[in-house]
Amino acid sequence: MNGVADAGIYARESDFLDRYVQVGAAGEKIISLSFPTTPDDEAGEDHALLDRIDEYLHSEEDDFRDVDVGLTVPTDRRAVLEATREIPYGQQASVEQVANMAAGLDADDEGDVTTVREALADNPVPLVIPDHRVRDGPSGAPPEVEQKLRSLEGL
Repeated sequence: MNGVADAGIYARESDFLDRYVQVGAAGEKIISLSFPTTPDDEAGEDHALLDRIDEYLHSEEDDFRDVDVGLTVPTDRRAVLEATREIPYGQQASVEQVANMAAGLDADDEGDVTTVREALADNPVPLVIPDHRVRDGPSGAPPEVEQKLRSLEGL
């Protein structure tokens, strides 16, 4: 995502989700995305990613792949999140498929499958990294948000 150079926290209420969408930005990178019932007191409302998320929540197809994400996670978890990011809008994958897609992981290794589940559960930017498209895995988003995102994409 080009042209975003504002550091800070931004939030906007979503009627569809019945809660706020809150973005943490550091320069041109998004470092967090959450769905609080009450936004941070310091949150601004004007951010380009929030505009795109609004459009997405009103049925505008978007995969958010061009959004620059600043991940500070271990290498194996980064591989999981990067693989998850490749799942196209309106499609889904299993935890095992994500393990096989992630560099250095193997779906036949129970420890690697656990790594996938942990990475998805701790996803710092759900929706931008679409863990809701992993049908049998946890999400960094609250369950009710995950279900609404899945229904929006017909999953």
